[in-house]
Amino acid sequence: MSDDVPRPLAGVKVLDLSRVLAGPWAGQLLADYGAEVLKVERPGAGDDTRSWGPPWWGEGAERVAAYFVCANRGKRSVAIDLSSPKGVQQVRELAREADVLIENYKVGQLAKYGLDATSLQAINPGLIYCSITGYGQTGPLSHRAGYDFAIQAEAGLMSITGERGAEPQKVGVAVTDLMTGVYATTAILAALHERARTGHGRHIDAALFDVQVAMLANQGANQLIGNKTPTRMGNAHPNIVPYQVFPTRDGHMVLAVGNDGQFARFCDAAGQPAVSRDVRFSTNPVRVENRQTLVPMITGWTMQRDTAEWVSLLDHAGVPCAPILDIAQVMEHPHVLARGMRLDAQGSNTPPMVANPMMFDGQRPTAELPPPALDEHPARWLHAAP
Repeated sequence: MSDDVPRPLAGVKVLDLSRVLAGPWAGQLLADYGAEVLKVERPGAGDDTRSWGPPWWGEGAERVAAYFVCANRGKRSVAIDLSSPKGVQQVRELAREADVLIENYKVGQLAKYGLDATSLQAINPGLIYCSITGYGQTGPLSHRAGYDFAIQAEAGLMSITGERGAEPQKVGVAVTDLMTGVYATTAILAALHERARTGHGRHIDAALFDVQVAMLANQGANQLIGNKTPTRMGNAHPNIVPYQVFPTRDGHMVLAVGNDGQFARFCDAAGQPAVSRDVRFSTNPVRVENRQTLVPMITGWTMQRDTAEWVSLLDHAGVPCAPILDIAQVMEHPHVLARGMRLDAQGSNTPPMVANPMMFDGQRPTAELPPPALDEHPARWLHAAP
């Protein structure tokens, strides 16, 4: 990594015993921020996602799935057999010098090998030990394995995703895994900040189920306060109107009117200024009550212009809207390119990737090391502990 790239976590050692997505996502974020991340994998197979293809990056026996690439930038890899005494001792020695350990084994599994938080913090009191599981370390479901799809179902997300009256839908990416990785990262950073004062680590219990319940956000609050169970509404919003997908003359667009001023400007741009002054539509609460009348009316307007015309018109008027792009279009989007969110391949060693979305003083803290080959590195830290 070049000297001008931010490394706020330089010197922090992270032992990543996790696989698939939530844990590796947290490890990759810490690597992007400058931490030294050593990924411990199973001999032979490694992280499950190495084989979750096609598509593939690389050739022959060294190829890995694009799925693995997305979550393992900036790490070094070592293959260790945790079921062997030698492997357990290797991990213990690494943990003795680590600042952070991330694992996503089933509850109690690592305790069988003396690699649980209590055992490792006995030899390293400053260790921040982050356990990522499906349902947490306690509770009636703590024995279950965690799968994003199942969590989206059981923790409410699928009940509000999809068209009204149709089959429940999962989100198109594993959002519960990803958000658990982000939440885990924030907890790890908080614990590192605290340790600077106290000298002691923490055992972080990060559960996909808990994160998904928290992610219900306004919908969870709607249930608790309104005592009316939210349902699937397609692309409509339960609390704001108009805030959904509308058809245009050549496709579709998102219209995201967030306040009454924006609604007035939208009506003006559509050539229908009187509608924003109609008592049925002048404020958001009455628009929500009268959505069945208003939405078909707006649909009639939006179908009179192409998407690009609407986007240009409403952008000029200060009304939030957007075209609906596929992922190929996103990766070629001029704003993606201008912001440096797309990282192109660098020769045969570094695959194309999506950058870290944060910026420090105008620079992205994206690790330069490519996703590692299995067991590519020695089982030791780069720099000895002070």
